[in-house]
Amino acid sequence: MSKVSVLVVDDAPFIRDLVKKGLRNAFPGIALEDAVNGRKAQVLLSREVFDLVLCDWEMPEMSGLELLTWCRQQDNLKTMPFIMVTSRGDKENVIQAIQAGVSDFIGKPFTNEQLLTKVKKALHKVGKLDALMSSGPARVNAAFANDSLSALTGNRPEVVNTTPAAPQAAQPLVQPVVKAAPSAAPTGRGQGQLRLPSGNQPCVIKALTLKEASLLVRRGEVLPQILESAVLDLEQGENAEVARLNGYLHAIAAFEQKPDSDWLQVTFRFVDKDTQKLDYLSRLIARGTAQKHFVPGA
Repeated sequence: MSKVSVLVVDDAPFIRDLVKKGLRNAFPGIALEDAVNGRKAQVLLSREVFDLVLCDWEMPEMSGLELLTWCRQQDNLKTMPFIMVTSRGDKENVIQAIQAGVSDFIGKPFTNEQLLTKVKKALHKVGKLDALMSSGPARVNAAFANDSLSALTGNRPEVVNTTPAAPQAAQPLVQPVVKAAPSAAPTGRGQGQLRLPSGNQPCVIKALTLKEASLLVRRGEVLPQILESAVLDLEQGENAEVARLNGYLHAIAAFEQKPDSDWLQVTFRFVDKDTQKLDYLSRLIARGTAQKHFVPGA
């Protein structure tokens, strides 16, 4: 029986590798190809047959929406499952993609379990799931399924059927019974929001380069994990500009030299190669200190 073939399209190699690793780990018989943008994917789709496309939205040369529109104009690709993997969850973006013929969404950041759920659902609709399951024993490595590398896209909870996370209030052991008064909130060069699979956290931006950002986040009951994929919303400038950057947590340390530090210092490494985002980062770096300091929770 022929293999099920999936095309992964994203300009970030880190994201492509994680998606492919998750699929191979669960389905050893799956055939995978990847492309760095919509233009390269268009070439592959013109000469090869794919059963499913997993595609980023924001990419240079040709966006995911442009690729989707082109696919639906081709007779042989009109019904091919096309899942948009994106941090664009705004209503207008969702409507755009639905009108263009998208099959489903996976919102960044997501877990490996959510990725597999979406892939199975899409292939089941076109009668390809049995072929995928029979191409080799489905084996999800528990360590990989639960580790931070699997955090790529956080789909809306009403769409994804995953094991519910433990209620945040039900983790009293994380915080000591007697806790000193919280440290004064640090200040930085600007504000932002770090979007993790465990939830969104406001953050202070301490330093910024074209490769990474040094962030401060308040310590919570659920600690972020090294290599956990996330999305950073940078909000700076006189016009309240916002840049949505994909990346992963490269390093995490206590901000204060004490075991019960209220703040964590996070190094967020960017994986985006989009020229517009890099230009925005360049302008932020050149601008120096932001117009206002930001205190999380204030």
